[in-house]
Amino acid sequence: MKDVALRAGVSLGTVSNVLNRPELVSERTRQRVQAAIAELGFVRNESARQLRGGGSRTLAYVVLDTSNPFFTDVAEGVQEAADGAGLALFLCNSAESAGRQASFLDLLEQQRVEGVLITPVDVADPRIGALAGRGTPVVIVDRGAGPDGCSVAVDDVLGGDLAVTHLLETGHQRIAFVGGPRAIGQVADRITGAEKAVARSPGAELVIMETAALNVAEGRRAGERIAGMPAVRRPTAAFCANDLLALGLLQQMVRLGLRVPDDLAIVGYDDIEFAEAAAVPLTSVSQPRQLLGRTAAELLLEERRAPDDHQHQQVVFAPELVVRASTRLRQR
Repeated sequence: MKDVALRAGVSLGTVSNVLNRPELVSERTRQRVQAAIAELGFVRNESARQLRGGGSRTLAYVVLDTSNPFFTDVAEGVQEAADGAGLALFLCNSAESAGRQASFLDLLEQQRVEGVLITPVDVADPRIGALAGRGTPVVIVDRGAGPDGCSVAVDDVLGGDLAVTHLLETGHQRIAFVGGPRAIGQVADRITGAEKAVARSPGAELVIMETAALNVAEGRRAGERIAGMPAVRRPTAAFCANDLLALGLLQQMVRLGLRVPDDLAIVGYDDIEFAEAAAVPLTSVSQPRQLLGRTAAELLLEERRAPDDHQHQQVVFAPELVVRASTRLRQR
């Protein structure tokens, strides 16, 4: 900075103002300083600035699974809000591991990030509450939270109900739920919604097929299990906890020569871009993915700006069913 000040013929304080409070400097002086910065190839030491100020200009989003396009879309909404506030965004992939989640939360606090958004493996992780208690704003994304914190979510119980009600209305009575682990809150809520729908339909049955993860490979394995069942016990429809499972299940049905939806109707969840582009376009429960991320980030930024006046909010959006070719009215 001293070299820049010397080259531009200004004080060190003027250079600091150009970098941090440019509105305080005249346009002519600002241009002269910026020209000196360009000529010298100056890059300011952001780490030193953060050390002096005790904070950073970064937000972090701890994602449940970066391989799932749903979370990529949510992160786009977060990024949009971060860009508007002039902040950088770190993405951390917990990969559905409570241990990785805990490690990231510890690291992010050490790095003094301005705030943390998190889609938790376990919303009850004490580190989440402790982080907020020590002054780092935290917003739970895609999962509800209590009144002591902000959260942005979709009503997954309603989403599960919508999916299975649709299958019941199209003539299916034996329906598989494909998803897991059940310890993941979103999975548990979607099962609850599915069970509510089945309970309203006498004679209907929900077959729970828990998976080890929420990915395409597990969807294929579920397809093998369904295809291996005796015809009299085989479900005629499946509701999958997310679209990746549904796409894997759809792929396996095609590989085994079974027809979708004639032999097995399939409903997914999230309505990612690939759902509509599948070989058989996939019926799915749609979530407002980018809106989720943007809303969560805006709540975080609001608390960051005025922590003493901030009122915690628990925002819940309603999902919508998008019907495509993977389900249709079943002939009785």
